[in-house]
Amino acid sequence: MRILIITQYFWPENFRINDLAKGLVEKGHEVVVLTGIPNYPQGDFYDGYGYFKNLRQEYQGVKIFRVPLVPRGNGGKLRLTLNYLSFAFCASLWGPFLCRGKFEAIFVFQTSPVTVGIPAVVLKKLKSAPLLFWVLDLWPESLEVVGFCRSSWGVTLVDVLVRWIYRSCDKILVSSKGFVASIQARGVSEEQILYFPNWVEPVYREISLKEKTGKFFEDLPRGFRVLFAGNIGEPQDFGTIVAAAERLKPYHDIHWIIAGDGRMAAWAKTAVSSRGLATHFHFIGKYPSEKMPELFSLADVMLVTLKKDPGLSTFVPGKIQSYLACGKPIVAALEGEAAHLIRETGAGLVCPPGDSALLAGEVLKMYQMSSEDRLKMGSRGREYSDKNFDRSMLFQKLDCWIREADGSFSGNDLKS
Repeated sequence: MRILIITQYFWPENFRINDLAKGLVEKGHEVVVLTGIPNYPQGDFYDGYGYFKNLRQEYQGVKIFRVPLVPRGNGGKLRLTLNYLSFAFCASLWGPFLCRGKFEAIFVFQTSPVTVGIPAVVLKKLKSAPLLFWVLDLWPESLEVVGFCRSSWGVTLVDVLVRWIYRSCDKILVSSKGFVASIQARGVSEEQILYFPNWVEPVYREISLKEKTGKFFEDLPRGFRVLFAGNIGEPQDFGTIVAAAERLKPYHDIHWIIAGDGRMAAWAKTAVSSRGLATHFHFIGKYPSEKMPELFSLADVMLVTLKKDPGLSTFVPGKIQSYLACGKPIVAALEGEAAHLIRETGAGLVCPPGDSALLAGEVLKMYQMSSEDRLKMGSRGREYSDKNFDRSMLFQKLDCWIREADGSFSGNDLKS
């Protein structure tokens, strides 16, 4: 089959859609990607890219067509709005000329923004191809969570757009079961919604002692290591993390390792310094995905947090699957679907979001727990991950759903 993927982000930007496109090629499909000029997360075009540079490329057998957009800059509201709308406009205008010929299916990777659905609907109508829309971020709920759009008329306008996009889709895939109610409330039938969680990328696995390079041993502090990996933003509620660490300040051997970056990183470092926690926190920056399992292996417990917000209660951070696959116990301060998942796996301790005393208490429980008990937690998580988030199994489901949408699949219905 010939499949068109529409995504605002693609290689060399580091997003899960890169692996999905490669997986579809492995299934024997011809895959074409319509995307923008890479500029995430730093806000400027990557070296070697521009309005007239590297607009046509190939990656792992995937053909790539890039359209112009306004780079996101410092991530302010105006620049992000221009970034989102410029891609939607240019992809709608030039996409039909770049992505010529017939496609059996169109697949959309929808993390923020939802406006990526606009060119998808345009191309669906022009190509008469079924549209599968993978929702990883609920709009307009996510706009309210991060404070991007607080006006009622703005939220209403986005909601109208979302309803139009959803109703134009043949199938809507959701990364969290918590998204289903919101999508149904916007006029989508239950039969059109399919559960497609984040899979575990092959790089994420348990690392044996002999595989460790030793580099991280030199850089990381000795003691009990609580590791947070990923984006440092407003939804991650770093205020609660810092306040919890302050409560555990007397435990000098508890160290908070922060591997990542984001809009709130500077604020977090300032907060740590102002509270006299500089010796407890270690901001080590971003590492490539292939190095993360080794880094995870050096942690005693993994940390995941989300602030208290109804919109976030439906969300499952992709890092949870990575933590589970690497066999690491988890401490979490969140609610909703993500909390349910961690409890179901038996791989960690969960407390409500926004409560630094409870988070400190859960970290202390892990600290006082025997290493054997923490190992058992991690093992339960890995076993659950192997059964539910296996890449091959999920890609096989997706392949069947795409064929069903095209009418070329005659096997058993693989809905879940």
